[in-house]
Amino acid sequence: MSRAAQFALFLTFAVVVLTAVHTYLWFRLVRDTQIAPPWRLIVTIGLVILPLSVPAAMGLDHALPSGFLRSAGVVPFVWLGAMVLLVFWFGATDLLRLAHLAGAKLVGLALAPERRLLIARATALVGIVLVAALTAKAAWNAAREPVVTAIEIRVASLPRALDGFVIVQLSDLHLGGSRGDREWLERTVAQVNALTPDLIAVTGDLVDASPSHILAEVAPLAGLRARHGAYFVTGNHEHYTGLDEWLPAFRRLGLRVLRNERVVIGDGAASFDLVGVDDPAAHGFGGAQVQDLAKATAGRDPERAAVLLAHQPKIAREAAGFGIDLVLSGHTHGGQIWPFSALVRLQQPYLRGLYEISARTRLYVTDGTGTWGPPLRLGTRNEIARVVLRAR
Repeated sequence: MSRAAQFALFLTFAVVVLTAVHTYLWFRLVRDTQIAPPWRLIVTIGLVILPLSVPAAMGLDHALPSGFLRSAGVVPFVWLGAMVLLVFWFGATDLLRLAHLAGAKLVGLALAPERRLLIARATALVGIVLVAALTAKAAWNAAREPVVTAIEIRVASLPRALDGFVIVQLSDLHLGGSRGDREWLERTVAQVNALTPDLIAVTGDLVDASPSHILAEVAPLAGLRARHGAYFVTGNHEHYTGLDEWLPAFRRLGLRVLRNERVVIGDGAASFDLVGVDDPAAHGFGGAQVQDLAKATAGRDPERAAVLLAHQPKIAREAAGFGIDLVLSGHTHGGQIWPFSALVRLQQPYLRGLYEISARTRLYVTDGTGTWGPPLRLGTRNEIARVVLRAR
């Protein structure tokens, strides 16, 4: 199936899901509250238009030049985040209402219609005020510059000469999407360079549009500076936006793309293996290469220190079986908008932060440097990770 056909299928699915969700919100905000005209009609029209506005914005951004989602398209995507919070709110209050009704029936009490209406209106009003406040806070969080998280990780087989080796990790910038323009990227590149990295690792989902739309926007990436260079592995979004078109562009920007391969970082005995794998999304897009850690580590001396760059953190347990010391991943955004993190855990066993996978293997999952979809962050932050390797 072509990328265009897959994108059309995704938009169709999005319309169906969003229509179902907005129908639920209509019941809670309009029918249950019995709001009077003209507000009943206004809210109803809004809940008809909004489920169509999100896929429409995605379709327009897919077709128009760079940055639509950061201008007119930002409103539907902010609403998308607010919608998620509203659904969680009404879902939780519905459970409480059901428990209340069940308890009333057990003791033989009937809930008067006036009381039901009062509860419905109070629930809706509190939900709207609470979600509006949380959305504003989340938008402010997402607009802030990335924070730098400093981590020190002991690597048993790291040569003493490389003690203090600095890897700066970027991930999930989603350039061309709802977060990140050229000026923002220039500031981010300056932040990275100021951390004096020995090596820069970009762990996927760097772009969210085709090269024809955002080549000028990603140009500041050429300014990344590290003693041993900048390395990149694919994320799922590179496959969505056309990896074959992006690969030569990444190389021109000075990014060394690792596709199921390894390179030696350092010289002679003062060195370690840097391993990079493709994202599993390649399989769904008919890619010539799929994630293959066995191929990437073939012939490697298992006694040598090894760092793996992989977009999705669920590879960590497999990596432990291949004698990897440290896995650097992204993909999850830390959940991006709490409490959505609970759903992310259904797809990824590791959400954010540092994990001990085995006696030898550690995993660090970054919150990501940008955002995807809603330009919102609640309970998470835009992050640049500064990872210092320590010899034991």
